[in-house]
Amino acid sequence: MKIVVIGAGMGGMMSAARLAKAGHEVSLYEASDRVGGKLHTEWIGKVAFDTGPSLLTLPAVYKDFFARTGKHLGLLCEIETVDPSFDYRFADGTNVNFANLSRHHTLNNLRAAYGESVSRQWDQLMRRAEKMWDVSREPFIENELRSPLSLLKRFSLIRDLKIIAPWKTLRNFATEELADEHLRYILDRYATYSGSDPRKAPAVLSTIAYVEESFGAWHIKGGLGTLATLVHERAEKVGVAFHLNSAVASINIKRGKATGITLENGEVVNADAVIANADASLIYNKLITGKIRKIKKVRKNLEKADASLAGFSLLLGMRKDDLAPLNHHTVLFPKDYDAEFDAIFTHKQPVTEPTIYICAPGDDAMSKDELLEGWFVLVNAPAHGAHSFDWNNAEFARTYANSIIDQIESRGISIRSRLESMTIRTPADLENAVRAPGGSIYGTSSNGPRAAFMRAKNRSPIKSLYCVGGSAHPGGGLPLVGLSAEMVANAIGSAQNGQPLKSH
Repeated sequence: MKIVVIGAGMGGMMSAARLAKAGHEVSLYEASDRVGGKLHTEWIGKVAFDTGPSLLTLPAVYKDFFARTGKHLGLLCEIETVDPSFDYRFADGTNVNFANLSRHHTLNNLRAAYGESVSRQWDQLMRRAEKMWDVSREPFIENELRSPLSLLKRFSLIRDLKIIAPWKTLRNFATEELADEHLRYILDRYATYSGSDPRKAPAVLSTIAYVEESFGAWHIKGGLGTLATLVHERAEKVGVAFHLNSAVASINIKRGKATGITLENGEVVNADAVIANADASLIYNKLITGKIRKIKKVRKNLEKADASLAGFSLLLGMRKDDLAPLNHHTVLFPKDYDAEFDAIFTHKQPVTEPTIYICAPGDDAMSKDELLEGWFVLVNAPAHGAHSFDWNNAEFARTYANSIIDQIESRGISIRSRLESMTIRTPADLENAVRAPGGSIYGTSSNGPRAAFMRAKNRSPIKSLYCVGGSAHPGGGLPLVGLSAEMVANAIGSAQNGQPLKSH
């Protein structure tokens, strides 16, 4: 088959490579001059920053991709364990480290910081999250989600539904299971991994905590963006033709079937199948124009869905302080976490005292000067846009950046005395860089029990059109996007010959 892919994000490149490996003719068109989408390691001066994902969980998804398309991942780069995986610090002055791949150590750390009963609460929560993962993994995450009915047929018993508790929010779940506020804050944070509000997101998101603990938190030497480079090289090696700086104007549809694309320069590219690795709202509202009955429902779902969180970030070039090095991931929780969700989801305003995430990889391959290191600082923010917050005000961005630095310093971490350079990135910048509407990191959020079904399906209602990437099923984040690519490649394989794709 002749297959056209729109967008060189991870989902687009990985589905393209799998299909090229299986013998299809695949060409990929990317609007910008670089590959990887939101996954990017960026050099500013002498230091590098992971400006998108800064952690790899479920590395098996990527190991499988490389094993099936050529040389194994472990032969191409150095995958390092991040330990502790997180250093959580609270407004009351206490802190706790979550160990990598060891519940035993995490529970010991919780016991030392907050006592036996708190340690026991987290252990019980993880046991419940493990059961949720076992029940939800296959139908929700490893397979295409067609409809609620198809899902109900898969559940073996009422018991499975009871375990997942789709009627429960993550916050309800935390309130029931965790008497300790520190633990509730930690669990709430997993909603933000999918750009969501814990007071609306489903309880099943607690499985992310279990996955992180069981499959580990990993860093790739030289920065996570190395993974994008390696996937790009692999895709080229198996025959994918890349066209950068080639923006797509429209997906062409004839009698309810996708027949190819038209580029912004007017060139028409015909294809047997089209894979769109773009935000779902762009696919269905901009690349496909006019009234098409088949996609009325999809457009309606997209309209109803909440935009996910966006991010305001600081890229700080710092002089090293060997006496007080930070862990790879530090999270500074505020006094009032709810105020953060109210600001973003209700008032659509920047958060006055946000949760502050600092990524300081301590990777010597990410600095060309042994005295310097890069810190990536991220806070959750409302999306950019007319119906949200206007992030184009450079003066506001500078003032806000300074207030975040003040808050970090007030927690005993010195910045200003060591600062060499500072680059500010707002949601408006992300929107411009990767065509993410509003700078929303994950497309739509997982707010509400039906959110998973509102997400764009991998098989579009339009024949021969497929959706891949963070705003399509099963969702955002490196592992899920990798699984999305596998599902799309398999769907095209089975549409062609009744058999899922097998590429060895």
